[in-house]
Amino acid sequence: MTGRAAPEPGRLPPTLDQLERVALDCTQCRLRTGCRQVVFGEGPPASRLMLVGEGPGATEDELGRPFVGAAGQLLDRILGAVGWSRGQVYITNVVKCRPPGNRFPAPDEVAACRPYLEAQIQLIGPAIIVCLGALATQTLVAANASITRERGRWSRRGEQMVMPTFHPAALLRDGSKKRPVWDDFQEIRRAFDGLDSTG
Repeated sequence: MTGRAAPEPGRLPPTLDQLERVALDCTQCRLRTGCRQVVFGEGPPASRLMLVGEGPGATEDELGRPFVGAAGQLLDRILGAVGWSRGQVYITNVVKCRPPGNRFPAPDEVAACRPYLEAQIQLIGPAIIVCLGALATQTLVAANASITRERGRWSRRGEQMVMPTFHPAALLRDGSKKRPVWDDFQEIRRAFDGLDSTG
């Protein structure tokens, strides 16, 4: 598919709003033709904490906001339990358009959207990135990363500390994952609170 391209490295729009406008016109992959709208992301443009999920679901596609379905409501409760509100963090997904039937995004779809995610990270400059699920972990940690092996383990990505954990949707399917995610978010909170003392 041809169409309006994602931003090239070194040629970023100077603000998130301008980047979002570019994303709204993107037609680089087939996902754009099958979704209602681009779900770019939301939150403070200089947030120190960024959460990255997989892609929009049906509710997100309908409302144009990330993580507003059942998994998003659970995520809001998790954030609240460790002292954050949704409005304090930046939330986005690897792919910005809903895959048909909520299927796993194909590699070429991820590749088409990745420049937007990389640009979001560069413009926001978070200190901590939380990868919610396998796709975000494989996109931002290592292509062959296993969420089961990587969850709860810190890594570095340039200036950012990165922590993979299970996607909230996985918790809705398997309650045994709730405790590990709770532990992960407590560790993320501790690291976040330590940012001011470490620089």
